[in-house]
Amino acid sequence: MDTAVTVVVPVYNDPTGIAATLSSLDTQPVEQIIVVDNDSTDQTPDVVQSHDDDQITLLEEHAIQGSYAARNTGIRAADTEILAFLDADMTVTEGWLKRAVQTFQHTDADYMGCNVELTLPEDTLVGRYNARTGFPVEQYLEKEHYAPTCALLVKREVFEDVGRFDARLISGGDREFGERVHEAGYDQGYAADATVYHPARTSFESLAKKNFRVGRGFCQKQRYYPERYGKPGIPPKPSGPSGDEDSEEPDSAFTRLAFAFLSIAMLACRGLGYYYEFVFGETRDDIPAPTR
Repeated sequence: MDTAVTVVVPVYNDPTGIAATLSSLDTQPVEQIIVVDNDSTDQTPDVVQSHDDDQITLLEEHAIQGSYAARNTGIRAADTEILAFLDADMTVTEGWLKRAVQTFQHTDADYMGCNVELTLPEDTLVGRYNARTGFPVEQYLEKEHYAPTCALLVKREVFEDVGRFDARLISGGDREFGERVHEAGYDQGYAADATVYHPARTSFESLAKKNFRVGRGFCQKQRYYPERYGKPGIPPKPSGPSGDEDSEEPDSAFTRLAFAFLSIAMLACRGLGYYYEFVFGETRDDIPAPTR
């Protein structure tokens, strides 16, 4: 693989996750790995620094709390033609980056998502539900023109043209950026054979917090982009893919009922997050909008 790639990984209070991610990257042909610590209060920075690899650079993003701000810090520090993004709790398959870059170049894409498979750190009902409704990346790209930032490759020139991620958003910045890239006319692709693994959320609390944050992000996108997402106050109707359409139905009536309950509960959490942001959220004027 001749093309140089920088991998950017934001992290916040996740020493175990970032250790697993860095270990899985040991065999990948990476020019540079930029880990951006987002003001962790635990031993996360020490774990990164203890990883014996000259390719790893540890940066800090203390001014803005948020993964998109951390990713932007990594983008500014990288100087390769292609930037790849992973989350701190993810692991990659052997040959992941080589296959991803080959597909990237073969399809002449400017922006490309990878296949994301969810793993179960522990076998819980919530974990199985989350694994079943996880990351249908190909559907996201086809129907909503974005790929999640947990497994994304982007050409540097795209950021130079359309700007970086919107650091004002607590959630949904991957979709906002992907739509911006699509509207600018760049080619988006999908690497089905470049697989990364993401641990499923296995507790009700962790999944509920995620959906609450997603709801807040919906409202924030309306606040900053009303021409694209509508005015704040009326949450958008659920649209696009919400899970793996090819996944098998649960094999028991109890599990089907439990999954139905969880689906309703997570929708309620998103609604609560939306209206929390609508009532208590404020425009983040201290954070600049994305610029070229």
